[in-house]
Order: sequence, then structure tokens, then C-alpha cells
Amino acid sequence: MELNWTTFVLEIVNFLVLVWLLKRFFYQPVKDIIKQRQQGIEEQLQMAGNMQQEAEVLREKYENRLIDWEDERRSARTQLQHEIEQERLQLMDGLQQELDAERIKNKVLMARQAEEQQRQSEDRALEIGARFSAKLLSSVASREMQKRLVEFLMVELQQLPVDREEALLAMTENGRDIIVKVLSAYPLDEQEQQTLQNYLDSLLAYSLMYEYATDRTLLAGLRITVGPWVIHANLYDELKTFASIVHER
Repeated sequence: MELNWTTFVLEIVNFLVLVWLLKRFFYQPVKDIIKQRQQGIEEQLQMAGNMQQEAEVLREKYENRLIDWEDERRSARTQLQHEIEQERLQLMDGLQQELDAERIKNKVLMARQAEEQQRQSEDRALEIGARFSAKLLSSVASREMQKRLVEFLMVELQQLPVDREEALLAMTENGRDIIVKVLSAYPLDEQEQQTLQNYLDSLLAYSLMYEYATDRTLLAGLRITVGPWVIHANLYDELKTFASIVHER
């Protein structure tokens, strides 16, 4: 086979033209496209890397936030438990104070009730004693007892306070028409009346007028009225005074 150099040269030229055409119209655009594609992939990879970094940062923040949340939750739970304990202690203290106050109140109430019962018992005993004394004195009341009461009255008048004696003297001097009313359980005879009048006249330093009457409710003794001044020396008034003291307790 004989080599045809013209054909060979033309083939080489055609090949070179083809290579130039391919490089000019195909290779360079494909290269540009590949380059652009590579740049796009690199940009996407860079974006993916940035996103991954951001995701990692977010993950770390989230993990740190979870840790903070856990710490906050434990702190809040501890604070809540502390507040609940404080509130429980305050409630227990308030309840204890109320119980103590109620206990003291009950003690005071029981003491008052005991005092009231004791007072009622004493009042009852005094009332029974007053009734017994009234019955006893009523049964033993006599003219002789009346004489003893008159004698006792005269002794008491001798010990009359100075201020009352002066007031009585001033009253009789300013009202010389005052009548001395003598009320007795048993009638006074003339000697008893005269003795009483002499004693009172000497005490008052003035002779007064006297009126006599009897009242068996006095049991025994006298009730002497000199103006607004009343002298009690009888069983009835003494028992009445004793009974009033009992009721005033």
C-alpha cells in the first residue's frame, strides 16, 4: 500500500481544523459550563458547610439552653420547695399560735367557770346561812334581846365619828322642830323610853321631841330616825343588809 502524502496532509489539516473547531466551539463552552458547574457545586458546598456550621452552633446553643433550662428547672424546683417549706412553717407557726391562744383562752374560761362556780357555791352557802340565821334569830328574838341591842346601840353611839357627830349636831340646831321617831319590835316601857331620850338628848346637846311605835317585822331592836339620819339596831335590818351583801357578790 502506497502512502499518499497529500491525503495524509489533508487528513492532518482536517484533524487540526476539527480540533480547533472543537476547542473553539465545544471544549471551551463545555469547560466554562463545567467550571460554572464546579463553582456552583463549590458554592453549594460552601453554603452547606456554612449551614452545617450554623446548625452546629445552633445545636450547641440548644444543648447549652437545655442545660440552662435544666439548671433553671432545678433552681425553680428548689426555690419552690423552699417557699413551700417556708409557707408550711408559717402555717404551722400560725396554727401553733392559734392553738396556744385557744389553750390559754380555754384555761382562762375554765378558771372563770371555776371561779363562777365557786362564787355561786359561796353565794348559795351565804344565802343558806342568811336564811338559817334569819330563822334562828326569828326563833330566839325576844324583849331581852332587844334590851341587849339597845345597850349595844348606846355603846356604838359613844364611838360615833366626829364628822358625823358634828353633822348631826348641826342638823338638830338648824331644825329644832325635828321629831325623833323610834320604831321598836317590842314596846318600850316608860323607863326605857326615858333612858333612851336622856341618852340622845345628852348626845345631841338638845332636847328633842320623840314619837314611839312598834313593828314586829324588826324581830328585835330599834330603828331610830332623826331627820334624814337613820340608826339601825335591829335584827331585820341587819339580816337585810347581810342578804344585800350576798346578792352584790
